[in-house]
Amino acid sequence: MLKKYKMGFDVWGLIVFLIIMIPNFIWFAVPAPNDILRTESVTVVIDTIGSICQVLMIFALCVFINSERKKLSFTKTIIIMICFCVLYFASWVFYYCGITNAVIILGLTIPPCMAFLFFAIDRKNYISIFPISIFTICHFIYGVVNYII
Repeated sequence: MLKKYKMGFDVWGLIVFLIIMIPNFIWFAVPAPNDILRTESVTVVIDTIGSICQVLMIFALCVFINSERKKLSFTKTIIIMICFCVLYFASWVFYYCGITNAVIILGLTIPPCMAFLFFAIDRKNYISIFPISIFTICHFIYGVVNYII
């Protein structure tokens, strides 16, 4: 399996990461009304594991290149990835409108992870699926434990 991979730089991996992070950059600069996300987390260990896996995920998406991948185009998986990005951005819009219910929290938690997963699947970057999966689980636990339960 590893024979299909080479090390390089996939600029699209970085672009997808930066696009998904746009709402976070805005949130860092401009607090939302009823900004519950700025409270202290009670899942510190899970958050640390999630952060490490997030870094590994981005590294894997940008550095490991499968020689069998096709040219980036509007495949079904990329369209699904875009739909998850739109859902994520919409969740941020609702969050900035002051809505902080469970649906919005899950909208801020699951769709970005699924966008990364579908991007990895499209690029045949199966190495990145492990850190994406662990990051997704940690991100989900963080959202549920800190803001829903």
